[in-house]
Amino acid sequence: MNLTEFLEKWGRTLLEAPLTSSPSPEEPPELAEIRLAVLDQVRDKSYRSGGRKVFPFDLLRVRLRGVEESRCAVFGGRFFRKYLEQEVRQALVNAGCRYPENLRVEIEVTGGLPQRGEQWLKVEADLQERAGGATGAAQLVVREGTANVGALRLTKSRINIGRVVDVFRSEGLFRRNDLAFAEDTEVNRSVSREHAHITFDKASGEYRLFNDRWYPLGGADCGTWIVRDGMSQAVHRNARGTKLEPGDEIHLGLAVVVFEV
Repeated sequence: MNLTEFLEKWGRTLLEAPLTSSPSPEEPPELAEIRLAVLDQVRDKSYRSGGRKVFPFDLLRVRLRGVEESRCAVFGGRFFRKYLEQEVRQALVNAGCRYPENLRVEIEVTGGLPQRGEQWLKVEADLQERAGGATGAAQLVVREGTANVGALRLTKSRINIGRVVDVFRSEGLFRRNDLAFAEDTEVNRSVSREHAHITFDKASGEYRLFNDRWYPLGGADCGTWIVRDGMSQAVHRNARGTKLEPGDEIHLGLAVVVFEV
Protein backbone atom coordinates (compact mmCIF):
# COMPACT_ATOMS: atom_id res chain seq x y z
CA MET A 1 0.00 0.00 0.00
CA ASN A 2 1.43 3.39 -0.98
CA LEU A 3 1.34 6.55 1.11
CA THR A 4 -1.72 8.10 -0.56
CA GLU A 5 -3.75 4.90 -0.29
CA PHE A 6 -2.78 4.51 3.36
CA LEU A 7 -3.87 8.03 4.30
CA GLU A 8 -7.15 7.66 2.41
CA LYS A 9 -7.92 4.36 4.13
CA TRP A 10 -6.75 5.71 7.49
CA GLY A 11 -9.02 8.71 7.03
CA ARG A 12 -12.05 6.55 6.35
CA THR A 13 -11.43 4.17 9.27
CA LEU A 14 -9.89 6.38 11.94
CA LEU A 15 -10.50 10.08 11.34
CA GLU A 16 -14.10 10.07 12.54
CA ALA A 17 -13.44 7.76 15.51
CA PRO A 18 -9.70 7.87 16.27
CA LEU A 19 -9.90 6.05 19.60
CA THR A 20 -11.99 3.07 18.47
CA SER A 21 -10.61 -0.44 18.21
CA SER A 22 -10.84 -0.49 14.42
CA PRO A 23 -7.77 -2.16 12.90
CA SER A 24 -5.32 0.28 11.36
CA PRO A 25 -4.12 -0.19 7.80
CA GLU A 26 -0.51 -1.25 7.42
CA GLU A 27 1.74 1.79 7.63
CA PRO A 28 4.18 2.43 4.73
CA PRO A 29 7.85 2.34 5.88
CA GLU A 30 8.49 5.95 4.82
CA LEU A 31 5.57 7.16 6.93
CA ALA A 32 6.70 5.07 9.89
CA GLU A 33 10.14 6.72 9.67
CA ILE A 34 8.59 10.19 9.82
CA ARG A 35 6.22 9.26 12.64
CA LEU A 36 8.99 7.75 14.79
CA ALA A 37 11.28 10.73 14.18
CA VAL A 38 8.52 13.16 15.22
CA LEU A 39 7.68 11.15 18.35
CA ASP A 40 11.37 11.00 19.32
CA GLN A 41 11.56 14.79 19.27
CA VAL A 42 8.29 15.12 21.17
CA ARG A 43 9.72 12.90 23.91
CA ASP A 44 12.88 15.03 23.97
CA LYS A 45 10.76 18.14 24.55
CA SER A 46 8.81 16.58 27.43
CA TYR A 47 10.01 16.86 31.02
CA ARG A 48 9.16 15.60 34.47
CA SER A 49 7.23 17.88 36.82
CA GLY A 50 5.81 16.90 40.19
CA GLY A 51 6.39 13.19 39.62
CA ARG A 52 4.70 13.14 36.21
CA LYS A 53 5.90 13.85 32.68
CA VAL A 54 4.58 17.00 31.01
CA PHE A 55 4.45 18.21 27.41
CA PRO A 56 3.34 21.84 27.95
CA PHE A 57 3.20 22.95 24.32
CA ASP A 58 -0.04 23.12 22.32
CA LEU A 59 1.51 23.74 18.89
CA LEU A 60 3.82 21.34 17.08
CA ARG A 61 5.41 22.51 13.82
CA VAL A 62 6.75 19.74 11.60
CA ARG A 63 8.98 20.91 8.74
CA LEU A 64 9.81 18.38 6.01
CA ARG A 65 12.59 19.08 3.52
CA GLY A 66 13.52 17.34 0.28
CA VAL A 67 10.05 15.91 -0.44
CA GLU A 68 9.31 14.74 -3.98
CA GLU A 69 7.24 17.33 -5.78
CA SER A 70 4.55 14.75 -6.55
CA ARG A 71 4.10 14.07 -2.82
CA CYS A 72 4.14 17.60 -1.41
CA ALA A 73 0.35 17.80 -1.58
CA VAL A 74 0.03 14.48 0.28
CA PHE A 75 2.39 15.42 3.13
CA GLY A 76 0.94 18.91 3.35
CA GLY A 77 -2.65 17.68 3.31
CA ARG A 78 -5.31 17.46 6.01
CA PHE A 79 -5.14 13.67 6.41
CA PHE A 80 -1.40 13.64 7.10
CA ARG A 81 -1.71 16.48 9.63
CA LYS A 82 -4.60 14.76 11.43
CA TYR A 83 -2.71 11.48 11.34
CA LEU A 84 0.33 13.00 13.07
CA GLU A 85 -1.87 14.79 15.62
CA GLN A 86 -3.49 11.50 16.57
CA GLU A 87 -0.17 9.64 16.76
CA VAL A 88 1.40 12.36 18.95
CA ARG A 89 -1.60 12.48 21.30
CA GLN A 90 -1.74 8.71 21.61
CA ALA A 91 2.00 8.45 22.27
CA LEU A 92 1.72 11.06 25.05
CA VAL A 93 -1.23 9.23 26.59
CA ASN A 94 0.63 5.90 26.47
CA ALA A 95 3.62 7.55 28.19
CA GLY A 96 1.41 8.96 30.96
CA CYS A 97 2.40 12.46 29.87
CA ARG A 98 0.13 15.47 30.47
CA TYR A 99 -0.46 17.73 27.45
CA PRO A 100 -2.84 20.57 26.46
CA GLU A 101 -6.21 19.43 25.14
CA ASN A 102 -5.96 21.87 22.23
CA LEU A 103 -2.68 20.42 20.97
CA ARG A 104 -2.47 20.69 17.18
CA VAL A 105 0.10 20.02 14.47
CA GLU A 106 1.18 22.24 11.59
CA ILE A 107 2.99 20.80 8.55
CA GLU A 108 5.40 22.71 6.30
CA VAL A 109 6.64 20.84 3.22
CA THR A 110 9.46 21.91 0.90
CA GLY A 111 10.11 20.06 -2.35
CA GLY A 112 13.44 19.47 -4.05
CA LEU A 113 16.71 18.36 -2.54
CA PRO A 114 17.59 19.79 0.90
CA GLN A 115 20.50 22.19 1.02
CA ARG A 116 23.82 20.98 2.35
CA GLY A 117 23.69 20.59 6.11
CA GLU A 118 19.92 21.11 6.22
CA GLN A 119 17.92 18.61 8.27
CA TRP A 120 15.25 16.65 6.40
CA LEU A 121 12.94 16.86 9.42
CA LYS A 122 12.62 19.57 12.05
CA VAL A 123 10.09 19.66 14.87
CA GLU A 124 9.43 22.85 16.83
CA ALA A 125 7.21 23.01 19.92
CA ASP A 126 5.55 26.29 20.82
CA LEU A 127 2.46 27.85 22.38
CA GLN A 128 -0.29 29.02 20.05
CA GLU A 129 -0.70 32.21 22.07
CA ARG A 130 2.99 33.03 21.76
CA ALA A 131 3.03 32.08 18.07
CA GLY A 132 0.30 34.66 17.54
CA GLY A 133 2.52 37.39 18.94
CA ALA A 134 1.58 37.38 22.63
CA THR A 135 4.15 37.39 25.42
CA GLY A 136 4.40 35.70 28.77
CA ALA A 137 4.47 32.06 27.66
CA ALA A 138 6.24 30.97 30.85
CA GLN A 139 4.26 30.51 34.04
CA LEU A 140 4.53 29.55 37.69
CA VAL A 141 2.13 26.86 38.90
CA VAL A 142 1.58 26.63 42.66
CA ARG A 143 2.15 23.06 43.89
CA GLU A 144 2.34 23.53 47.69
CA GLY A 145 0.87 26.43 49.61
CA THR A 146 -2.07 28.77 49.00
CA ALA A 147 -1.31 31.82 46.88
CA ASN A 148 -3.41 34.65 45.46
CA VAL A 149 -3.48 32.73 42.13
CA GLY A 150 -2.98 29.06 41.31
CA ALA A 151 -0.93 29.84 38.18
CA LEU A 152 0.84 33.06 37.26
CA ARG A 153 1.88 33.86 33.69
CA LEU A 154 5.20 35.70 33.56
CA THR A 155 4.16 38.67 31.42
CA LYS A 156 6.50 41.22 33.02
CA SER A 157 10.28 41.56 33.02
CA ARG A 158 10.28 41.12 36.82
CA ILE A 159 7.98 39.01 38.98
CA ASN A 160 8.09 39.35 42.78
CA ILE A 161 7.22 36.48 45.13
CA GLY A 162 6.55 36.78 48.85
CA ARG A 163 4.34 36.33 51.88
CA VAL A 164 2.01 39.32 51.35
CA VAL A 165 0.91 41.38 48.35
CA ASP A 166 2.09 44.79 49.60
CA VAL A 167 5.37 45.09 51.52
CA PHE A 168 5.66 48.28 53.58
CA ARG A 169 8.72 49.77 55.21
CA SER A 170 9.08 52.91 57.32
CA GLU A 171 9.06 55.10 54.21
CA GLY A 172 5.86 53.52 52.86
CA LEU A 173 5.07 50.95 50.18
CA PHE A 174 8.36 49.26 49.28
CA ARG A 175 7.38 46.38 47.04
CA ARG A 176 4.36 44.58 45.57
CA ASN A 177 4.45 40.81 45.19
CA ASP A 178 2.84 39.34 42.06
CA LEU A 179 2.65 35.89 43.65
CA ALA A 180 1.67 36.19 47.32
CA PHE A 181 1.14 33.47 49.93
CA ALA A 182 -0.98 35.62 52.22
CA GLU A 183 -3.37 33.05 53.74
CA ASP A 184 -2.39 32.07 57.27
CA THR A 185 -1.28 28.45 56.94
CA GLU A 186 1.77 26.53 58.14
CA VAL A 187 3.18 26.33 54.60
CA ASN A 188 2.54 29.99 53.84
CA ARG A 189 4.15 31.14 57.11
CA SER A 190 7.46 29.70 55.88
CA VAL A 191 7.49 32.23 53.00
CA SER A 192 9.23 35.54 53.71
CA ARG A 193 7.62 38.89 52.91
CA GLU A 194 10.32 39.55 50.30
CA HIS A 195 11.26 36.02 49.41
CA ALA A 196 12.36 35.95 45.77
CA HIS A 197 11.93 37.43 42.33
CA ILE A 198 12.27 36.24 38.73
CA THR A 199 13.58 38.33 35.85
CA PHE A 200 13.39 37.78 32.10
CA ASP A 201 16.35 38.73 29.88
CA LYS A 202 15.08 39.47 26.36
CA ALA A 203 18.57 39.26 24.86
CA SER A 204 19.30 35.74 26.14
CA GLY A 205 15.70 34.55 26.54
CA GLU A 206 16.55 33.38 30.07
CA TYR A 207 14.41 33.47 33.18
CA ARG A 208 16.53 33.82 36.34
CA LEU A 209 15.53 33.29 39.96
CA PHE A 210 16.89 35.55 42.72
CA ASN A 211 16.75 35.01 46.48
CA ASP A 212 15.60 38.16 48.30
CA ARG A 213 15.37 36.76 51.84
CA TRP A 214 17.22 38.40 54.71
CA TYR A 215 19.54 35.77 56.19
CA PRO A 216 23.25 35.64 57.11
CA LEU A 217 25.27 35.41 53.90
CA GLY A 218 26.96 32.04 53.77
CA GLY A 219 24.33 30.54 56.06
CA ALA A 220 23.09 27.06 55.32
CA ASP A 221 19.37 27.91 55.52
CA CYS A 222 18.89 30.20 52.53
CA GLY A 223 15.21 29.20 52.32
CA THR A 224 15.16 29.10 48.51
CA TRP A 225 16.21 26.20 46.33
CA ILE A 226 15.41 24.39 43.08
CA VAL A 227 14.76 20.70 42.57
CA ARG A 228 15.75 19.66 39.05
CA ASP A 229 15.89 16.05 37.83
CA GLY A 230 15.70 14.89 41.43
CA MET A 231 18.68 17.02 42.51
CA SER A 232 18.38 19.92 44.95
CA GLN A 233 20.24 23.18 44.26
CA ALA A 234 20.33 26.05 46.77
CA VAL A 235 19.68 29.55 45.42
CA HIS A 236 21.71 31.95 47.55
CA ARG A 237 21.45 35.72 47.50
CA ASN A 238 23.71 37.12 44.78
CA ALA A 239 23.66 39.46 41.80
CA ARG A 240 23.44 36.78 39.08
CA GLY A 241 20.61 34.61 40.26
CA THR A 242 20.02 31.10 38.92
CA LYS A 243 18.83 30.25 35.42
CA LEU A 244 15.49 28.44 35.41
CA GLU A 245 14.76 25.39 33.27
CA PRO A 246 11.30 24.03 32.32
CA GLY A 247 10.03 21.72 35.04
CA ASP A 248 12.09 23.27 37.85
CA GLU A 249 10.42 22.98 41.24
CA ILE A 250 11.08 26.22 43.11
CA HIS A 251 10.96 25.76 46.89
CA LEU A 252 10.20 28.87 48.94
CA GLY A 253 10.40 27.59 52.49
CA LEU A 254 7.67 24.91 52.51
CA ALA A 255 5.84 26.39 49.52
CA VAL A 256 6.52 24.95 46.07
CA VAL A 257 5.88 26.39 42.62
CA VAL A 258 6.75 24.81 39.28
CA PHE A 259 8.30 26.80 36.43
CA GLU A 260 6.71 25.86 33.10
CA VAL A 261 7.36 27.15 29.59
